[in-house]
Amino acid sequence: MKGESYKRNLAIAYWNYVKVFGIAWEKPKYHPSNRLPQIPSEEKVNMIIANCPKKLALALSISRDTGMRPVEVISLRLCDVDLDHAVIHPNTAKHGAGRVLKVKSTTLNLLLSYLSKRNGVKQLDKIFGGWSSEYYGKYYRYHRNDLAEKLSDPSIKSVKLYSLRHGFATKLYNQTRNILLVKQQLGHRRIETTLTYTQLINAEEEYVCEIASTIQEFTKLLESGFEYVSDYEGKKILRKRK
Repeated sequence: MKGESYKRNLAIAYWNYVKVFGIAWEKPKYHPSNRLPQIPSEEKVNMIIANCPKKLALALSISRDTGMRPVEVISLRLCDVDLDHAVIHPNTAKHGAGRVLKVKSTTLNLLLSYLSKRNGVKQLDKIFGGWSSEYYGKYYRYHRNDLAEKLSDPSIKSVKLYSLRHGFATKLYNQTRNILLVKQQLGHRRIETTLTYTQLINAEEEYVCEIASTIQEFTKLLESGFEYVSDYEGKKILRKRK
């Protein structure tokens, strides 16, 4: 059975159609439930990415690192990416403010490898070619569901493409407690939309802790999702939510 949000969007689309052709029709009212999004673990997201084809893995890595909307990811042009500084300047959808988004070194390496195999990519060319956001979502669900079947783990199917955006926002707010920064990084127009993520922080969260003795260990832990906590006896303590 389709949800209220789906029915509402369908009604809006049909309402626009009948207005164009002058058809008499009374648009029904639907009231979507205000459910909080589910936030998948980083391990589960990374496992899905690792089991996808390289082009899809690149798109998902960008979604995970930046919280960009699917339509923003597939609209990226080569000129939107600063390869020297590993940052993206996306064209923000829904008339939101512009932003600058950082990607991990692993994602940058995926992008450089992908571009090296596509000769003649020009600055104004879309990185993902003719992909649409609908195709991106369908392609993702196919490989996500395939992995769930292979591992006999139905919980993997609960990780939606938009879950990567929600995960990015929740992690950023958890690290900074700066709701205005989260709003800016997501490209929201209204702060009310962003406030959802303040409800997803659990004060009783459990963490995995690691200690880095060298800069190489420190860098590797940061890239795998750990956050710096403090120094102790010349070593660095980091943590990551379970």
